[in-house]
Amino acid sequence: MTSNAIVFGWDRSLPGREQLSGKHFQDFVAYLQAQKAAGKIESFDPVLLEPHGGSVNGFFLIRGTSQQIAAIAESPEWIQHQIRAQLHLDGSGSWRAVVGPAVGERMKMWMEAIPK
Repeated sequence: MTSNAIVFGWDRSLPGREQLSGKHFQDFVAYLQAQKAAGKIESFDPVLLEPHGGSVNGFFLIRGTSQQIAAIAESPEWIQHQIRAQLHLDGSGSWRAVVGPAVGERMKMWMEAIPK
């Protein structure tokens, strides 16, 4: 069982680069919309967190099959968006994740691994 989602998150825009961040946000949404329309991902949700003093203040949750997630994470377009984000966002990064019914499967594996 492999990942069926990617979380791409960030802390904040670097000072003086807020305009770049706003433009890239729009470009990234358009990119994800095109990926969804082409059937390359199942869905995505942009999430902005309320102020909380933490180091992640927003993220995109991108869902797909394990094959879709692997393909998008290895694509030149994805890598280019990651590089762009590093130039204007503090604390940007992406993590492969498990969501939906796969969480129950992963928890079952975890429970079975606990020493008895």
